[in-house]
Amino acid sequence: MLTKDLLRVSRAGGGYRLQFAEREHRPLAARVLGTYQGHVGETRGDLEAALADLETDADDFKLVRGFAALLERDATFETEATVDPERARKAAFEAAEAVGVVDEDERAMALVRAGESLGHSADDLETALYADLEERHCLTAVDPRWTPDGLLEQYNLSLSQTALFDATELRVRSSDPKALVSAVKRLRLLYEIHRPEDEVTDGLQQDVLATPNGAASDREVIVTGPTHLFRATRRYGTRFARLLRTVASAQEWSLEATIDDRGTERTLSLSHEDPVAVPEAAPVAEVSFDSGVEADFAARFENIDLEWTLVREPEPLATGTRVMIPDFAFEYEHGEFRVFFEIMGFWTPEYVEKKLSQLSTLEDVDMLVAVDESLGVGEEIDARDHRAITYSGSVRIKDVASVLREYERQLVAESAASLADELRPDEDAVSLESLADRHGVSTDALADKTFPEHERVGRTLVRPSVLESLADALEAGMSLSDAEDTLETRGIDDLSAILAELGYRVEWEGLAGGTLLERE
Repeated sequence: MLTKDLLRVSRAGGGYRLQFAEREHRPLAARVLGTYQGHVGETRGDLEAALADLETDADDFKLVRGFAALLERDATFETEATVDPERARKAAFEAAEAVGVVDEDERAMALVRAGESLGHSADDLETALYADLEERHCLTAVDPRWTPDGLLEQYNLSLSQTALFDATELRVRSSDPKALVSAVKRLRLLYEIHRPEDEVTDGLQQDVLATPNGAASDREVIVTGPTHLFRATRRYGTRFARLLRTVASAQEWSLEATIDDRGTERTLSLSHEDPVAVPEAAPVAEVSFDSGVEADFAARFENIDLEWTLVREPEPLATGTRVMIPDFAFEYEHGEFRVFFEIMGFWTPEYVEKKLSQLSTLEDVDMLVAVDESLGVGEEIDARDHRAITYSGSVRIKDVASVLREYERQLVAESAASLADELRPDEDAVSLESLADRHGVSTDALADKTFPEHERVGRTLVRPSVLESLADALEAGMSLSDAEDTLETRGIDDLSAILAELGYRVEWEGLAGGTLLERE
């Protein structure tokens, strides 16, 4: 983005139209680029004087300053002095006080004396005195990522981003709506999706964001702008503006933004027909959620052992004529069951009301909502037949785990009820995990079942005849590796439980293995 003072916009007729850099400005972009490259080894003051001359020749000085602001990011300035400027000043002032400087000769003598005290010449000392002032910093390198054409593209993109920083709302249509919504969620912006009134709205819609032949979608993504937040932050505004990189990367797109123009509401319209593109040298920015509430939760959830898999950005949920994409979904590992999870972060009263309205239209969807305790809407969410937990700062894993375990108990009870009270596996030996997977249930669902043809040994079901044959095959003094091979041929890997059942223990021999001994 550019600073707001460099925004070039026309308000003629009450409109709000950006003044883009056009093809005719390419020579000016090349001159600014060349000015930076030609001033390597010179001071910032010399560079700024040369840029000021360009401003005089240009139609709009803001255009020169905008180009320069972008190139400044690729320029390296350093303090060049053989003596640390602070040490030089201290020595010079002390020498000047001793000499009693009044005229130029006495000043020169003070510099000589100060230089001698530091082991440097008077010229080196004088050069170093104010070398750390910004205008005397030396341009040591400039490595521009753009050609003149690329600089024009980057300028127009940055100009548009700067204008959007003052938006209260952004309405976007894109030929790649899935990428758009994904970027909105990564940037952690407040949004909703509107769909045509006549579109089917019941149930989950797997393709609610699909578009035919790359044309712009008829679904509109509405994003809340930074100036519309109760707790407006620069970070949110920056994320909001960076969304334009993803928007402009689509083949076809259009947007309308409501701009708070110094207290006056204006409308900014942009589309793929405008000179707004993403330069190849500047990749599309994707902000992960590493420092956000969602990232913190996802990282901590992965470290706990639950029967649930965390899915980020699950399929959209249809809510009337709108679409809601929850932040996460929890997938039960032993069946087709999902609990969707939404974290309410940035907010406005209108956003909270819209979110509550969306929740009230969801049917046959299990939803868990983590809501900032300052919003005070937990009871309203519960009243809409969804679960709510409150948080402050970060979502507590134990609160989420507690809700998931409640669902898990229900699922275990339902799956257990769907099984016969007696189960007769065909195998001579089978693990409880394998049997549970076969029936699409968790091992807990097998807890109260009986197995007339098998004995339960540890986590394995074994026919009595197999146990008898193992009792004959195993003997005290057998190596542990031979015992493992014997059990493996019978499809058993729960070594310790079987050995204990048959009355053996292992005497370990360091890390090399062990020997079977009879239990005393």
